[in-house]
Amino acid sequence: MENNEIEKEKAFITVEIIEYIPNSIVVKTILKKSTGNISVMSVDSGEGLNEKTTPFDTFVQIIDGRAEIVIDDQSHILETGQSIVIPAHVKNYIKPNGRFKMILSVIKSGYE
Repeated sequence: MENNEIEKEKAFITVEIIEYIPNSIVVKTILKKSTGNISVMSVDSGEGLNEKTTPFDTFVQIIDGRAEIVIDDQSHILETGQSIVIPAHVKNYIKPNGRFKMILSVIKSGYE
């Protein structure tokens, strides 16, 4: 079984473990467990994420650049260092607004 997680017990700088790729969205898994996951994502200029609804709360932290996150039709502009929690069962999407990197943390426990 292939393990695409970050190597454990080895320090890293989160913003440096993923690069921008032209016209692409890149995702790298930091941790993936049955109870949730943590990923880092780079989004190039002009790219965005389609509207979706997830069954779990999602913590988003911008670690480079600036992003517009729309939650239940309300726009939130986040810049480097800022975070927001996207509630479970609420429609959301990320509008293209220049390139940026973010950490996504999804916690699945507590919804049993």
